[in-house]
Amino acid sequence: MQPIKASSYEIVFNTPGYEALNNLLQTAVYSKIFVIVDSNTHEHCLATFLSLLQTDVSIEVIEITPGEENKTIETCSGVWDALANLDADRKGLIINLGGGVVTDLGGFVASTFKRGMHFINIPTTLLSMVDASVGGKTGVDLGSLKNLIGVINNPELVLIDTGFLATLSKNEMRSGLAEMYKHGLIASETYWQQLSDLTSMTTEDLNSLIYDSVVIKNEVVLKDPTEKNLRKTLNYGHTLGHAIESYCLSHSKLTTLLHGEAIAIGMILESYISTKLTALPQQQFKHIHKVFSEMYDTVSFSKDDIHHIIELLKHDKKNTNGKVNFVLLESIGKGVIDQEVSNELIYEAFDFYATNS
Repeated sequence: MQPIKASSYEIVFNTPGYEALNNLLQTAVYSKIFVIVDSNTHEHCLATFLSLLQTDVSIEVIEITPGEENKTIETCSGVWDALANLDADRKGLIINLGGGVVTDLGGFVASTFKRGMHFINIPTTLLSMVDASVGGKTGVDLGSLKNLIGVINNPELVLIDTGFLATLSKNEMRSGLAEMYKHGLIASETYWQQLSDLTSMTTEDLNSLIYDSVVIKNEVVLKDPTEKNLRKTLNYGHTLGHAIESYCLSHSKLTTLLHGEAIAIGMILESYISTKLTALPQQQFKHIHKVFSEMYDTVSFSKDDIHHIIELLKHDKKNTNGKVNFVLLESIGKGVIDQEVSNELIYEAFDFYATNS
């Protein structure tokens, strides 16, 4: 797979990607390398990754606790302390080896420690490969509110090694698949159709689908790097999905959802809303609903749950002047930004979800 050129860096893949990484390490002059991992990637990915590095620069490993609940400023403080204790300077390099929590948090740590260090993302989950590691968004949650603290800052390189996918559970794979579905829904009906039937998918097919997903996201980001217009479409399913994810994370009576699991629910709800507000054809909606219903389990929400989820919408980053802005669909492959949705229609969408999934 050929490298994908982003604004100021490249996204490289598999064995040739390690050649690009090692070339960068040999040509750049870094004082020390700091690899940020969580306990999962420390156990399952670190040894393989380090065995493929070619550098004489000293390497230190910093481990964080896995899970969205640890994507916090408190975790950042621990990493900042570790960097200070290990004598990190601005000529050091941070390599983020992990899923979306590691790449988001590690990128934020690198962007803010001593006013900025270089960093590289090595995503190890499907979700982080196709979404979290590409586009320069870094940050952490504020309590249960998703990604409220952060900056947009590009890495020096993104290396996608699909071999790391062998370490993932089926749920983690399904979580990442949700973001790939989203890319098809907002940008490419052809890509959506390719993803709609995965019964005979091979490893080569998966690699190709990951590559195409990254291409779609990268093209959107190149056209609108600071999310003024087109890049907002990447939030499809995320307005309600993030609120659902946050609510489930903070309420022990509900199952904690992986990011993609919550976004899949958000896409069903927002697709239903799209049939009412932006003329998404019913046949396309039925296909979207069928694909998601077969791939993801249904989650039950009480009326009180839905009330609190709607309350969380006021914290969405796309809001302006107190107005909650949704991304909806005109058709598969064409998203529409800045759509206002009534609470009554949101309740109606949840009712559809509960009775038809």
